[in-house]
This record gives sequence, C-alpha cells and structure tokens, in this order.
Amino acid sequence: MATSDLSDSRDLRNALGTFATGVTVMTASGPDGRPIGMTVNSFSALSLRPPLVLWGLSRQNPGAAAFEEAPRFVVNVLSLQQLSLSRQFSRSGTDKFAGVALRDGANGVPQLAGCLAWFECDRVACHEGGDHLIVVGQVTRYEYASGAPLIFARGRYQRGVDVEVVPDTEGDLAAAWSGLA
Repeated sequence: MATSDLSDSRDLRNALGTFATGVTVMTASGPDGRPIGMTVNSFSALSLRPPLVLWGLSRQNPGAAAFEEAPRFVVNVLSLQQLSLSRQFSRSGTDKFAGVALRDGANGVPQLAGCLAWFECDRVACHEGGDHLIVVGQVTRYEYASGAPLIFARGRYQRGVDVEVVPDTEGDLAAAWSGLA
C-alpha cells in the first residue's frame, strides 16, 4: 500500500482515482447564445430538499468563464455507449458539438441525445475550491432511462453495468434514508 505524499500531485491523483465516478457532459449556452460543453466526472448530488447538485469546474478550462456566468446548465449523464462523446467534449480547440445529436431542454439549454439521465439546473452558487470552482445548481427538471453508465476510475474508462437491486435485509439503508421519501 502506498503512503501519502502530498507533495506528489500525481500520486495523490492516483489515490483519488480509486474512487470510481460516472462521466457527464455539462452543457450550457454561452454569452453569444451558442452551446458550450465539457466532460466532467466531478458531478455529485448535494441535497434533496432543495434538489441541489454540484460539480467542479477547472479554472484552466478554456470554457470556465462562460460556464461560471451561465445562469442555467444541463448535466448529461453518459451511457457506456457514449465513450466517444466523453472524449469529444474533453478536447479543446474543436467544435465539440460537431455531429452530435441534440435535443432541446425545457430550460433552453441543449441536451445530448441518448444519455442515461439529464438534470436541468439553475446555477445558484459558485464557490472557490483551489484550482477549481465548485458550481452548485438547483435541479428544475430531470429525466432518466435504464442502461449501463460510463464509469471512470484509475485514470481509465471502465465498463458500467446495469444496477442490480440488492435487498436491504438488515434495514441499514432504510434507517439511513428514513424521512427522505
């Protein structure tokens, strides 16, 4: 087992990479009204009441300023079949929307077709977070479908699987989530 060496950012990244995440593409409308998008794997649920989500926006990303100012955004949760979209939206200097099937979101922000889930959000806050901004959005509408998610862990894409419901025979989950429904 490796020990912690906070001066070694590559090693810290390797340790953080042991936590598997889903892969999303954030979309919004830029200041000129054209769609903007980027691949993000730092998406997380924050609160159910009110329904809040958060994600990390790298200050080094060329689209950071446009996303920071966008009043609305969509979280597009990618399926296993959308690996190419993840790669396309992670590149800079290209038309990220070239050849991409879109659908109109109710909040006026384009959504990527064929995703596992869409969360339409109003940006409610941006917080300092080191070399990132923490973007908080209030979910105003969502949709989801079945299928296998695209997963990222240990610096590589991983195969997701359809989630199997496991019975909570000891009541631990029910106790932890009581009062949330």
